[in-house]
Amino acid sequence: MDVEIRPIEPEEFEEWARTLEGAFGLRPTPEEIERERRVAEIDRCLAAFDGAEMVGCAGTSTFRLTVPDGAARAAGVTAVGVKPTHRRRGINTALMRRQLDDVHAAGAEPLAILYASEGGIYGRYGYGLASFMCEINIERERSAFVRGYHPSGRVRLLERSEALAAFLPVYDRARRQRPGMIELEAAWFAHRLDETRHHGEERAYFYAGHESEEGFDAYAVYHVKEKWTGAVPKSELVVEDLHAVTPAAYADMWRYCFDIDLVERITAWNRPSDEPLLHLLQEPARLRLTFGDGLWARAVEVPAALEARRYAAEGRIVLEVHDAFCPWNDGRYGLEGGPDGATCGPTDAEPDLVLTANDLGAAYLGGASFRQLHRAGRVEEERPGALGRADAMFAWDPAPWCSFMF
Repeated sequence: MDVEIRPIEPEEFEEWARTLEGAFGLRPTPEEIERERRVAEIDRCLAAFDGAEMVGCAGTSTFRLTVPDGAARAAGVTAVGVKPTHRRRGINTALMRRQLDDVHAAGAEPLAILYASEGGIYGRYGYGLASFMCEINIERERSAFVRGYHPSGRVRLLERSEALAAFLPVYDRARRQRPGMIELEAAWFAHRLDETRHHGEERAYFYAGHESEEGFDAYAVYHVKEKWTGAVPKSELVVEDLHAVTPAAYADMWRYCFDIDLVERITAWNRPSDEPLLHLLQEPARLRLTFGDGLWARAVEVPAALEARRYAAEGRIVLEVHDAFCPWNDGRYGLEGGPDGATCGPTDAEPDLVLTANDLGAAYLGGASFRQLHRAGRVEEERPGALGRADAMFAWDPAPWCSFMF
């Protein structure tokens, strides 16, 4: 089958959006298409054509990613899908091939990141599981905090337009504190909290902001699924987004969510794997915290990616990286880094560790240790003590998390 892959023209965007949603068994509304058009980078929207028919697509968004004590430009891989009529013919691989080739040729983004619909797909292209995310499902009556908690500010509800302006600076301060977070401009932040009916679900949000003497320092965006059993309220409060820049504001913001009347349970999806609520609740088991895969990452340019972040401990390590999908990365790299910066480049020295691009992506943000990957049979230690030295360098607190699904 002769398939052409190219960027779409602006007038092809609606067909591109319908092709994508159809690949997931969905039919987008005109409102949903326009919602996506507002943030799409048309020149980075790829489509696969079988003759005149559009049969697959893949998109890239230009992001700036928080990495340990730094930031790096990252290609946000999104909107990937192939029509059911054309699956298992190599079209997805061809789209990924073109996408990473384009990123490499441009030379501006040392990293590529994505959320995986199926991990088995993107592992083939060198992506590693770089962070985890959690779900919360707690009964309101079991949400008591440990002794010693005292409110530190006040919470007030805002209208959407006011909230978008007030909350973006809070998000920006919070995202700088944690690897894996994405810098969001105003258009992307509005898209993140868009209330347009999406896949048949109504989304009418409440916007709660926490204020201290310095102004807004936390916020929660939520909606309520109303339910009554007879005369008894059984509603569910769904936390869509919650960020805070101080521990006190964080506790107050969750206390507000837990204390809303007529609510039986509070749920949240895509929370960090080291959620502080585990240590704030009297009964942490009541969170029913469940883990899932979060952000996946891969180095497009190994030296530039490793130089973009800082390291918890001073050290030098030689990594032998095997990258079948991006062969320009294949080789040995000498990394010397610490809290003040890093240098990395090709070397002929004998390796300390042997790993794949997937493994490097998993460890890059500090979400997985090299010892964990070694115990899984993925990383080889060529010199005694190399695993410990690498972990001392790459480990980071807090754990990586990306709250923005793209």
